[in-house]
Amino acid sequence: MEPSADSAAVASLLAATTIAVVGLDSREDRPAYRVAKYLKDAGYRVIPVHRGRFPADEILGEPAYASLRDVPGPVDVVDVFVRPADTDEVIDDAIAIGAKCVWLQEGITNVAGLERARAAGLAAIQDRCARVVHSQEAPRRAGGQAAG
Repeated sequence: MEPSADSAAVASLLAATTIAVVGLDSREDRPAYRVAKYLKDAGYRVIPVHRGRFPADEILGEPAYASLRDVPGPVDVVDVFVRPADTDEVIDDAIAIGAKCVWLQEGITNVAGLERARAAGLAAIQDRCARVVHSQEAPRRAGGQAAG
């Protein structure tokens, strides 16, 4: 993936206020839950989107939705924790709701889907962990702003 494409997605993550986490359920031992909790603790509003085997009315203090299209209000970043074969629908939904970025978590790729997202004006990244990237980039950017 191009460094500039990654940079646009990282900038979208750092500028975001609302992140929809697709594939998030209430199982605390799952990567989606751990990443979502980290992002919530970092100050983001995290919206759970899950329609799988472990539905919940509320996760991390926020109402849960079955689809991105059900989420009221704007979503800045769509953080995706579903199988690669299931990402096309999520990417199309992210485009439809006007999200600014699609973030496919580590181990999840969909080159054609990300090209579609970028063609629609979204930043897009794949196979990167939002938690890891945020923990590395947020302090660096904050330090750079404080020094500037």
